Amino acid sequence: MSGHYLEFKNVSKSFGDNSVLKDVSFFVDQGETAVIMGRSGVGKSVALKLLLGFLEPDEGRIVVAGQDVTGFNETQFAAIRRRVTMVFQSGALFDSLTVAENVAFPLVGRSGAGSPEEIDRRVTELLDMLEVTEFADHLPADLSTGTKRAVAIARALAEEPEAILYDEPTTMVDPLMAGHISDLILKLKKTLRKTSIVVTHDTHLGKKLADRAIFLQEGRVSFFGTWKELEASQDPFLRNFLLQDELIPALDATA
Repeated sequence: MSGHYLEFKNVSKSFGDNSVLKDVSFFVDQGETAVIMGRSGVGKSVALKLLLGFLEPDEGRIVVAGQDVTGFNETQFAAIRRRVTMVFQSGALFDSLTVAENVAFPLVGRSGAGSPEEIDRRVTELLDMLEVTEFADHLPADLSTGTKRAVAIARALAEEPEAILYDEPTTMVDPLMAGHISDLILKLKKTLRKTSIVVTHDTHLGKKLADRAIFLQEGRVSFFGTWKELEASQDPFLRNFLLQDELIPALDATA
């Protein structure tokens, strides 16, 4: 057992000759939201897949839900994934199921999920919480990218997990929907106090959500601390990264 809910201990991961993560260490305590940031290709999404056993580390140890899961088999990870769930960038919804059926899917046939009426009530509650009730009878193909993300979050919450991992939740959506999704995640943070990791390159989202910030640079952790400490950093690369992202809204406004 570990004192931290989620933790990387000197984790490294390569794909062939491409070393993606190099001796990475960080932790997230129960009820906290951590944001993993960095340029594209630095291993942010790989870190989430390692946490849930979709990939195996080459070196180091990984703690999930307070347990050292290094070397866990698929059956053991299946139990972990009921406690810690992931919202994929694609949404990963079932194309042939309606929005309501997608959200109900983790509950149908699950022991202890309740009667069909109780499942329906849970689905209605989640659709309302994520503000997608009007799309209940729609298929995923009829939804915008942003709405698919909101539905994916509702489905992730269906099993009442202890923690949620978000992979680039505001990528490839318009600024208005990005703001809406970030507000929803913030609402869930405040009301449900789920332990969370949010992978993003969006510093506005990071500042809004982060109890801890993890910045990856060339596969290594170049910063780990609070957002206030990140903004106070004198590291030229970090300052430039934050400055460039602050300039984007201003440039959009003048376009």
